[in-house]
Amino acid sequence: MSAEAADREAATSSRPCTPPQTSWFEFLLEEALLETHLKKPCPDPPPVQLIVQFLEQASKPSVNEQNQVQPPPDNKRNRILKLLALKVAAHLKWDLDVLEKSLSVPVLNMLLNELLCISKVPPGTKHVDVDLSSLPPTTAMAILLYNRWAIRTIVQSSFPVKQVKPGPPQLSVMNQIQQEKELTENILKVLKEQAADSILVLEAALKLNKDLYVHTIRTLDLLAMEPGMVNGETESSTAGLKISTEEMQCQVCYDLGAVYFQQGSTNAAVYENAKEKFFRTKELISKIGSSSLHCTIDEKRLAGYCQACGVLTSSSNSTSQQSTPYSQIHCCMRCGNYQELVKIFLEDNLTLSLPVQFRQSVLRELFQKAQQGNDALDEICFRICTCNTVCDVMQGRAIGIQFNQLFLKPNKEKIDFLLEVCSRSINLEHASESLKRKMAAFLKNMCLSLEDLQLVFMISSHELFITLLKDDERKLLIDQMRKRSPRINLCTKPVTSFYDIPASASVNIGQLEHQLILSVDPWRIRQILIELHGMTSERQFWTISSKWEVPNVYGSVILGIKDNLTRDLVYILMAKGLHCSAIKDFVHAKQLFAACLELVTEFSPKLRQVMLNEMLLLDIYTHEAGAGVSGERPASDLISRVRGYLEMRVPDIPLRQVVAEECVAFMLNWRENEYLTMQVPLLLVQTNPYVKLGQLLAATCKELPGPKESRRTAKDLWEVVVQICSVSNQHKRGNDGRVSLIKHRESTLGIMYRNELLSFIKKLREPLVLTTILSLFVKLHNVREDIVNDIAAEHISIWPSTIPNLQSVDFEAVAVTVKELVSYALTINSNNHFWLIIQADIYFATNQYSAALHYYLQAGAVCSDFFNKMVPPDVYTDQVIKRMIKCCSLLNCHTQVAILCQFLREIDYKTAFKALQEQNSHDAMDSYYDYIWDVTILEYLTYLHHKRGETDKRQIAIKAIGQTELNASNPEEVLQLAAQRRKKKFLQAMAKLYF
Repeated sequence: MSAEAADREAATSSRPCTPPQTSWFEFLLEEALLETHLKKPCPDPPPVQLIVQFLEQASKPSVNEQNQVQPPPDNKRNRILKLLALKVAAHLKWDLDVLEKSLSVPVLNMLLNELLCISKVPPGTKHVDVDLSSLPPTTAMAILLYNRWAIRTIVQSSFPVKQVKPGPPQLSVMNQIQQEKELTENILKVLKEQAADSILVLEAALKLNKDLYVHTIRTLDLLAMEPGMVNGETESSTAGLKISTEEMQCQVCYDLGAVYFQQGSTNAAVYENAKEKFFRTKELISKIGSSSLHCTIDEKRLAGYCQACGVLTSSSNSTSQQSTPYSQIHCCMRCGNYQELVKIFLEDNLTLSLPVQFRQSVLRELFQKAQQGNDALDEICFRICTCNTVCDVMQGRAIGIQFNQLFLKPNKEKIDFLLEVCSRSINLEHASESLKRKMAAFLKNMCLSLEDLQLVFMISSHELFITLLKDDERKLLIDQMRKRSPRINLCTKPVTSFYDIPASASVNIGQLEHQLILSVDPWRIRQILIELHGMTSERQFWTISSKWEVPNVYGSVILGIKDNLTRDLVYILMAKGLHCSAIKDFVHAKQLFAACLELVTEFSPKLRQVMLNEMLLLDIYTHEAGAGVSGERPASDLISRVRGYLEMRVPDIPLRQVVAEECVAFMLNWRENEYLTMQVPLLLVQTNPYVKLGQLLAATCKELPGPKESRRTAKDLWEVVVQICSVSNQHKRGNDGRVSLIKHRESTLGIMYRNELLSFIKKLREPLVLTTILSLFVKLHNVREDIVNDIAAEHISIWPSTIPNLQSVDFEAVAVTVKELVSYALTINSNNHFWLIIQADIYFATNQYSAALHYYLQAGAVCSDFFNKMVPPDVYTDQVIKRMIKCCSLLNCHTQVAILCQFLREIDYKTAFKALQEQNSHDAMDSYYDYIWDVTILEYLTYLHHKRGETDKRQIAIKAIGQTELNASNPEEVLQLAAQRRKKKFLQAMAKLYF
């Protein structure tokens, strides 16, 4: 077998990143133990870990007889250890992806330098001066490997890295980490100085037209032999593992493209070079195939690079330049063609191809330019913000603060553009019903938020508005607007008696059944059924559509009607009425129910009461979806009917649970706490879980805030909810005789299931009731023994602090419920700062620090007119500020940490100084110094920059100290005013960063 064949077989016998065979391990470990007297490592250590162990042992300094530290000796033991490290790397086929992932920069630098040394590259020789074509293949490949690693390391160092928070401080560990950090920085400094040479070496490698070879375990053994024993085989073209020209060029092109792309941030012309290299890489991959053993390229990342280069480089071919929206937007921003930019965003509202984060980043850039004095961009900012807002509405996201700020002073032009965006963002022919309802709700809410009736009329008379909103919705809206202007009037058409409509001649049964399915006109439905029953008496026409569904509790009564025509008519009218109610077509639902009520009144008191109950439920839905949205209190007649239902004692009436559920929610939403607490019949409380829950909620809300002795109802409500959230435990004896505990998630111990409770709560809109139930679940969440970060909530002190049987509570379900409840509450009122703080605490507890900061800042913004007023101290408590500090610290925004330390009642200098000592900060650093008002912190900054030799930053800190309003001799009022002004500007800057 030839040398090349032997190396190929050795290379293909094991793949990189997989544990080597036991025999290979035993060989290396036995060799290491025999030759170097190392301790045997743990069984089956990872291959890369062996490199670290071998090189650490080989680089240990020695101590002479005078106890002086000497460099590592060049003895046989250390040479063997270095050779073993090279063998492990050869076993991994010198895959830089694998090596970089597991080895630190100093270790990999040492390994590749050993490779250069054993490959006969003269030390001190500049690689750029070497002719690669004249070198042995393995030597040329060693130089390529080193220079590829060099530029890859430079590129990798430019990416932000999330710092791992250390555990308890240990001096020896900290010293070791600091030494490694300093060593890495020194190596990076050298690599960056040699970057230009490394690039030239790799560019020269692309001109090579011969295959290269990389060292294998066999060739390394040959090189380690005595010089007299080597027969020149390692110098030949067949020694080592073959790397084809295409594979080598593919790897080199990709790495060169990455470094050119990184350099493009300071020199845009270099992006052309990056583009050329990345597209060449794609060609080579298609040629050699993506399954190559020796060329592993992240094709998704390559595609991203190619797309970015296509955007960032200008092309003579205008078609290719404008091929993607990204290219067009980049060109518009660069050339100042903002009208075209608006057009692109408008078109994308229909296709939705741009990610929401990209849309927001473009808007932020425009806002920054506008704030720099370009007033002409204010209108463009509004237009782009409007496009983004309509896009958010269609995708079910909340409307941002920026749109509300820009719409504080609406005018005709703004309304015109808003309507244009809405019209061009929805294709009515192909849009789903859900999308239409979202757009309709947005337009309706816009009408309700406007005070100028002329602007309201512009929206309500628009074709899109008329198409999307049904007649009853427009009528409800006009009823609300009528209170602002007596000129708006409505007329109602008198209803014809149900029995006055004659039946017409019969037609084909199939056509009549089709008309019966489609019709929502009760009189037409009766006419069709009379004709159908005149044609045949054998059919049950209530069964012709699977969509006609009536609750089982009603179905048994209706299907007991003896007359076939009456049975079909009652069933179909009720089924269609329930369907119309479900899709919020309340006008047709009311017509269908009224007709059904008129029909059953003559022969069935039981069904008459059923229809009265359903019409009550329909009236509740109608009010809650219409006038109730704007806060208009329901008519006293509706409240009386709800009370009558709750007090009803008619026996044998089939009842739907949802009616009682909606009635209780209705009474809670309209603050009928006195009635629920004192006047609901005791029998109904005992038999209906929703009534009992409503009574406890009403009593608890009624007593808030109250003395401790008046919180008995809060304790009762607590016990009911704890029981609902408890799990039933059962013990089961296994085959081995052991007893295991089985938990059942859905417990029947409570008055209802947890999902039923959650569904009921999501029908509530009254802020006090929502706050009460939310604080209860937050307290229940905090009672957990292993909880690390408590969640704050209003009125949390009224609940008990302990649970007798803590193990029975399903705390995972409680945590899920808290998240769902706060999300729902924010859909009711996205400006409730207490709910926003709860949402922020949840994100903080789950380590989502950027999202937590977003909601902490939003909570402060909504209660301070976007920080133009002072944030109330009960919102930004010391606990909230400390959590904001921790968020910024974990996000590596250390200057923000120092500034926030000033917000505490007692300034935390220790934390502030420690944060300022960090040099790897991801925030704006010295541009934040104008927000610091504490002179002690500014003086420390001055000292710190002086110590580091950072003259420019030191001057910025000195300038900040020198402001007259920070003079300690100033009156306290002046100092407080200076602090408030800086707080305002800092929080506004943070909000723009995280919103």
